Amino acid sequence: MSIKTILNRCHPIRYFVYGAARFVGEQIHVVVRPRAGSLGQCGECGGRGPTYDTARHPRLFEFVPLWGYVVFLVYRMRRIDCSKCGVRTEQVPWADGKNRCCNVYRLFLARWARRVSWSEVALIFGVTWGVVNRAIRWVVEYGLLHRDLGRVTAIGVDEIAVWKGHKYLTVVYQIDQGSRRLLWVGKDRTKATIRAFFQMFGEGRAKALQFVASDMWKPYLDVIKQQAGQALQILDRFHVVAKLNKAVDEVRAQEARELARQGYEPILKHTRWCFLKRREKQTLDQRRKLKDVLHYDLRTVRAFLLKESFDAFWTYSSATWAGWFLDKWCTRAMRSRLEPMKRFAKTLRKHRPLLLNWFAAKGEIALGVVEGMNTNAKLAIRKARGFRTYEVLETALYHELGRLPEPVFTHRFC
Repeated sequence: MSIKTILNRCHPIRYFVYGAARFVGEQIHVVVRPRAGSLGQCGECGGRGPTYDTARHPRLFEFVPLWGYVVFLVYRMRRIDCSKCGVRTEQVPWADGKNRCCNVYRLFLARWARRVSWSEVALIFGVTWGVVNRAIRWVVEYGLLHRDLGRVTAIGVDEIAVWKGHKYLTVVYQIDQGSRRLLWVGKDRTKATIRAFFQMFGEGRAKALQFVASDMWKPYLDVIKQQAGQALQILDRFHVVAKLNKAVDEVRAQEARELARQGYEPILKHTRWCFLKRREKQTLDQRRKLKDVLHYDLRTVRAFLLKESFDAFWTYSSATWAGWFLDKWCTRAMRSRLEPMKRFAKTLRKHRPLLLNWFAAKGEIALGVVEGMNTNAKLAIRKARGFRTYEVLETALYHELGRLPEPVFTHRFC
């Protein structure tokens, strides 16, 4: 069986035929010729016209490797006498514009880039990091153009930290049961950023939203209320618990410094994760340390017991009874004389209706999935290590989490 036969089977090209294949050093060069009597396609308008002239020197287009050998399609480009545009360089079906990689090879590289880092893909297939980046960008642009944004009823809005100096990306996910994907990425976490998402999403789709989950960041809450006021706004449980843990840790840090200044035994030393971790995730030493510390009359112990008691809030099935518990718990926190816990209680009171919406949405959408998606987003950013630009990060996130449609070819190479 010849290489020509294999290519005709896995990658047929309409209006063109494969010619001879030969080794050139460690590369395989396969000649491509126009089919006799076929008209070329104008590179500007896409219309067909007769050949004006043909290039003297062939152009090489890198194809998917075969048996470890680099493969190039060798073709002498024509100029087409287009009735609309005049004489223009032809458009070939296996590559776009002046790109020297075949489209099927770009899709091949992009699929591999979901499995390993972009740098590793470049190393394995002997290309540059920029070639991999451009291949992924092409696949992402195709997917964004052809994706279906219909039937989105629940979204989650969050931010992820990138680089240093409080640099953030705003990410919006679809979190419907059975359909979880990245819908949009925006720079910073301002009102203008989240408005840009709703502008892209469209007013009709925004009005069809039933649930919107987010943290307590005010710019998000304000714009969501304006653009999708009919949707049930939900505060994500992860962010509420994270703020509570931060309050407990503030109490611990303050008290540890006070004990050190007063010359007492450093009983709170190395206890941070004893107070913040769930019991099932604590090590044996952390459990023993926590058991010892709980015997002391400390402000940190009071803050910890308040934190542990708050877990009961999430076990309620009735929003009415959950609201009763929340009010009682906030009263206890306000009387605790612990400033970080009092600030947290004030925050809960301020956002009480949004907190209780959590129970209305329970079982309807995939609550908590946003943080899982964020973990995958951070992994995607690490895999794309290279030139640290916003455009690369956006491309990497869409590629990994967008579940975008891909160009369709006769054969799937990987």
